[in-house]
Amino acid sequence: MKYVLLPLSLIMGALMLSPLSTTAQTTPKKPDTPAKTTQPILTTPKSLERDLDVFSSWVNDKLDRAETTVRRELPHIKEDFDRQSKRLDAAVDSLSGQSKREYTTQKGRYEQWASKQDSLDAVTRRAAPAADPQRRLLNETVVITKARATELPDLYGRLLEHTRDNRRQWSPADWSAASTVLSRLNGRYEQVREQLSLDDRLRVRSLQTEFRTLEKARDVKEAMSDK
Repeated sequence: MKYVLLPLSLIMGALMLSPLSTTAQTTPKKPDTPAKTTQPILTTPKSLERDLDVFSSWVNDKLDRAETTVRRELPHIKEDFDRQSKRLDAAVDSLSGQSKREYTTQKGRYEQWASKQDSLDAVTRRAAPAADPQRRLLNETVVITKARATELPDLYGRLLEHTRDNRRQWSPADWSAASTVLSRLNGRYEQVREQLSLDDRLRVRSLQTEFRTLEKARDVKEAMSDK
């Protein structure tokens, strides 16, 4: 048997045309790893129960307050109620049955109380006697000698607000009444000013100065008109 010897060039050409080995084949791509998504932080029943405890204590505190003090703070109290109840309303289904009943009870107590405060305030405003200068100037009945330190900045502010709005129509008797109320406030302020923050003391001083400035301007105006 005769062996046929192929030229070396033919052998090399055949090798170059042969399919690539499996090791050279394209490696399949790994599937993309799904991106991690951030789950929203859910309100837990435990945190809701804690919020309910805070809300219940808050309602009890407001219902125990004196009506005179509450009337000045009512707008802020209503804002606090809306903020707290909004959170609880949004997740009330996560509360236990007992907690739902407590929330409904406390919410009803507050709403009944707030409605009463609104009615009392409206009646008080309508019935304010013109013969009571302090009541008219401060827009409420208050015993200044017993006022808390934290109440004084607001009382000064009420007096100045009334003075700014009405001074052009005031008679000498009106100015005298306003000056008397200011003197009462000043007397109480001297007793309790150490209990106030620096900002509150600066505010009081500013309001005192403004009243005296308006009073002096009125005196100058009268003096000029008499000439």
